[in-house]
Parts: sequence; structure tokens; C-alpha cells
Amino acid sequence: MIEEQISVGLLAVIALFIPAVIIFLIVAALIPGPHTTRGLTRKTMITRKLWEWEKGWAGLALAHVVSFFITQGMKNLFGKPRPSCIARCEPDLDNIQNFVVGGYGQNLDPRWTLVSADICRNLDARLVNDAFKSFPSGHASFSWAGLLYLFFFICSKFAIHIPYLPTQSPAQDARPNRQSMAQELLPLHHNGEPMAGQGIKPRESDAVAAGEHIRAVSPRNQAASPPNHLIVIAFIPVAVAVYICSTRFVEYYHFGFDLISGSVIGIGSAWFAFRWYHLPIGKGSGWAWGPRSKKRAFGIGVGIGNYADAE
Repeated sequence: MIEEQISVGLLAVIALFIPAVIIFLIVAALIPGPHTTRGLTRKTMITRKLWEWEKGWAGLALAHVVSFFITQGMKNLFGKPRPSCIARCEPDLDNIQNFVVGGYGQNLDPRWTLVSADICRNLDARLVNDAFKSFPSGHASFSWAGLLYLFFFICSKFAIHIPYLPTQSPAQDARPNRQSMAQELLPLHHNGEPMAGQGIKPRESDAVAAGEHIRAVSPRNQAASPPNHLIVIAFIPVAVAVYICSTRFVEYYHFGFDLISGSVIGIGSAWFAFRWYHLPIGKGSGWAWGPRSKKRAFGIGVGIGNYADAE
């Protein structure tokens, strides 16, 4: 049996601890942003950092928890042998007849013999039991869950996404004034009400001031592609996840279908966890969702479709 390059411990470092450190550094350096810090109190800035930090780690943890439970449950449910199952078992080939179970296959070919697990001479029960946990790949699901989540997080904070036209009129480009920038900085839910702890109310003069910045622009000038070097940086976690999957294939720990299935589980978990806590990459300006309203913190009744309120 070939010794694995990426052990479980190393996998945890690559797909969990390193993304957690990177998320912390990004939040510490970028939140709330140098162009939106004017006029903000130190308390507000610290609150923003702590909120984005907590949601960044919460999403990472959720991605791993979802992928772990799905993957481990399916491993124990299906019990598919690994490609290295025979090497782990070390079967007693000289006494096959002592371990034969049934015998229907021998009517077609004498070499088609079903044997019991007692044929294994390897006394390491943990190693032998692990030989029947090939589907789906835990390394694939765990690596994609953590590293793809990091990819989404980086794309969100650095606005790395395919350019798109806004839903407003193509002939107008609304430039936010200082008041709207403060509201964007604190993405708490508000519908004409004061934002929690801020005392900021929309004023008619603000709308007029914002209207002064509206000017006609062509559609091609309403968006632009991000710099290519940011794409390279963002795709590094994806490349690492692909490499981890490749090692499990060439070292005979998994079949190709096992790796594809594990990757799908990890990718779905990463997307689900990111969207659970963060706004869409292309339209969320890099922010996480705001907090739930106090009256709806633990649940809502029928007829109320959102956990946010105007408080």
C-alpha cells in the first residue's frame, strides 16, 4: 500500500486552518475599507470587523460540518472497497477454500469465488475497516468545502466577478453620496427606519444630493473586468483542491467516481455555506448578511417571510 502524501492532519491544516487565517487577515486589512472609514467612530469600525470575521469563520465551519456529515454517513452506508483493499487485507491466497461463501460464480468460472473477511491476515482492524470506505472521497469533499469557500470569500472581498450591467436604466449611473456610503458600510436591514445604534435617517436633502451625481453613461462604462492577477490569486485554493484530489487517485485510495462524488459534496457545501452568511458576490459589495432582528432571533411565524426587520 502506498503511503498517502496528504494525511488527515495535513488536510485539516490546508483546508481548515490556513483558510481561517487568511480570512482573518483579509478582514483585519480590508474591513471596513479605507474609502469608507471617514466619519466613523472607532467602535463602529471594530464592530464591522468583528461581524465580518465571525461570519467568515461561521461559513467556513458550516461548509466543513455539512460536507463531513454527508460524506461520513455515505461512507458507512455504502461500504465500497478502495482500490487498495486487497493490499490492506493481505488475503490468505493459499487457503481460499476455507473462506468461500456461496459458490454461484464458480458455475461460470472457478476463479470467481466469494470469500468472507476472515481471509484477511492483516490484524489491524482499523486499516482493514478503512479499506471499505472508498465512496465518497472524504479528502475531496473536505478540501473543496474549505478551499472553494475561501475562493468565494476572496472573490467577494476583492470584487472578483464577471462584469454585469446593473438592473437600473443603462443610461444612468447613480453615484452614492457620503450618506449612502455610510449605509452601505453598515448593511443592517432598514426600510426608512433608523439603523440600529446609528441614528441615521434618510433625508430629502440626501436624495437631492444623490440626484446631482446622476449622469448619463454608456453601458460599456458601467462595469469593468477585475485585474487578471486577482483571478490568479483567487484560483490558488481551487488548484490546491484539485491537487489533493489527484493524490488520492494516483495513490489508489479512491476510484475516479469516488473523487467526483466527494468533490460535488464539497462544492455544494461551500456554496451553501457562503450564501448562508454572505450576499451574492456580484451584487453584495463584499458584505455578509446583516443580523437577525431581536424579535425574530429564534424563529418566525407563518406569514412572515424574513428574519430581518426595520429595527
